Amino acid sequence: MTARVFLLSPARCDGERAKLLFRDEADFPLARALRQPQGADVGEVFSFLSGLYFRGKLAYANAFARPVTRDEPGTLVITTDRGLVSPAERVRIDDLRAFACVDIAAGDERYVAPMRRDVEALARTLAASDEVVLLGSIATGKYVDVMLSILGDRLLFPSEFVGRGDMSRGGLLLRCVSDGRELAYVPVAGAIRRGSRPPRLQPLPRR
Repeated sequence: MTARVFLLSPARCDGERAKLLFRDEADFPLARALRQPQGADVGEVFSFLSGLYFRGKLAYANAFARPVTRDEPGTLVITTDRGLVSPAERVRIDDLRAFACVDIAAGDERYVAPMRRDVEALARTLAASDEVVLLGSIATGKYVDVMLSILGDRLLFPSEFVGRGDMSRGGLLLRCVSDGRELAYVPVAGAIRRGSRPPRLQPLPRR
């Protein structure tokens, strides 16, 4: 069976929700966990920081990933200075502060070098027919420039992402998980990266 690995774009670590975690007096469970030696899962932290969008990406990837091997993760999270990590990677408050100091959009080498290293390592594990699906924006090159140069046509993205904002994408992904429906993927190379906004998603039925 063809392997399918999902790459999840990161949450902002310098936004308003991050400031809640950085407050010295923060006393809710996640803030307390980040100040303990064991830290918290980066997937949990980014879900807090990004809300619906990252929760949707993580739930979708966990539902539909097909790892290359039993020992390899089928879901990897992009970070600003550590390359690709498992959603179960533990981070502490100092790690988040370090994440917040690196500007991905500016092509900071602290971001580019680890990313290139880990995408090259991932590529070495893939068979010719295996796929890597980016759950993140392709409208700019901040994620895809490095990946395309290494993965080529094996780098895909959901075609239904075009024209949608972050909240719409998150809602779409959660609906797909609920329905057991996987989206269609197309190669990033040569794709239309911007498009008109699709119709709004219908509200989920109350349960």
